[in-house]
Amino acid sequence: MDTMSVSVATVRSTASVVGARESARSFLGGLVHPIAAEAADTVVLVVSELVTNALRHGGGTCTLDLTAHPDSIEVAVHDSSRKAPRMRTPDLNAGTGGFGWPMVNRLARATAVTRKAAGGKTVSALLAR
Repeated sequence: MDTMSVSVATVRSTASVVGARESARSFLGGLVHPIAAEAADTVVLVVSELVTNALRHGGGTCTLDLTAHPDSIEVAVHDSSRKAPRMRTPDLNAGTGGFGWPMVNRLARATAVTRKAAGGKTVSALLAR
């Protein structure tokens, strides 16, 4: 069974998104059963989008958890906001975003938003291995 989990340090700034991507690559590179390069790129892209969204809309800090299952990789980002991500029309002119959450939903097998009783939420995406 190839199931591993890693918690990456709390991300405190947009510049730290790079660190989250690097941590994801390191995690994927250390798997006993490696995944294809294209699948790894997809995981890293989803990590980048979910961490960026958490920093932008979720209170400014977050924690990233990565779990490898036999046939999938789970990306989970925890932040302090209870507000769930939403689909919206992407802003092509003012640069306010709107592309990330729809893209994550297209790339993932499944997504979920789980509100925590103590406050905050976890946004997770399950990706093919």
